[in-house]
Amino acid sequence: MTRSPAGRFPLGLTLATGIALAILVGLGVWQLQRLAWKQDLIARLDALAAAPAQPVESVLSRLAAGADVNFTRVVVTCPGLAEAPFVELYAMRDGQAGSRLVSACGVSAGGYRTLLVDRGFVIDTVSARPSVSSGAGAPLRVTGVLRAPDPPSRFAPPNTPSRFFTRDPAAMAAALGVTAPAPMYLMAETVITPGFPALTPAPVPVELANRHLEYALTWFGLAAALVGVYAALLLRRRAR
Repeated sequence: MTRSPAGRFPLGLTLATGIALAILVGLGVWQLQRLAWKQDLIARLDALAAAPAQPVESVLSRLAAGADVNFTRVVVTCPGLAEAPFVELYAMRDGQAGSRLVSACGVSAGGYRTLLVDRGFVIDTVSARPSVSSGAGAPLRVTGVLRAPDPPSRFAPPNTPSRFFTRDPAAMAAALGVTAPAPMYLMAETVITPGFPALTPAPVPVELANRHLEYALTWFGLAAALVGVYAALLLRRRAR
């Protein structure tokens, strides 16, 4: 077997080890960032459990001024929401695929004229949908939680007028024929359409798994093991 000349530095091995080490450490740091995000989210949800509903106008005014109003419970009166037109947003709930029905509610605060309302989730095995009326319906007082849209996934299919795959307030508002939407949406806690029980409000996650610290330690452990293997190989080459 041919051996490397004594004293030659293993450049290729070092380069490969350095790249792998950077990837492992980067993944560990990313999991620590996710851990901080998840802890903040859990704290917000814990505080939300007992938070009173605030008038949506005051909250949207704070939003327009640059305040962080994510996960704020609000109350708003929406005319005709029970029979309002809607767009469908693909979603998963309890491991089952379905759609969230999103309608528009007229508001006037912070320069916004529209607030998109997530009326709830309906499973894909239900093909029926709530009735829609173009006329002015009875006003409905809705309590819910304001949420900021999640960043779109690069793997999500493109949105279509018949079904959305990412929350895009501007595109949804355009599909519904309304203008000046708030950049957030309202996750309804109120039952919007009592006559259509297949549509169930789903405002916030009930339980959130938080294993990011475990994942981070795993990546850092693999990085440490890689360094150990690299050091052992160097010592072995030196001993030869």
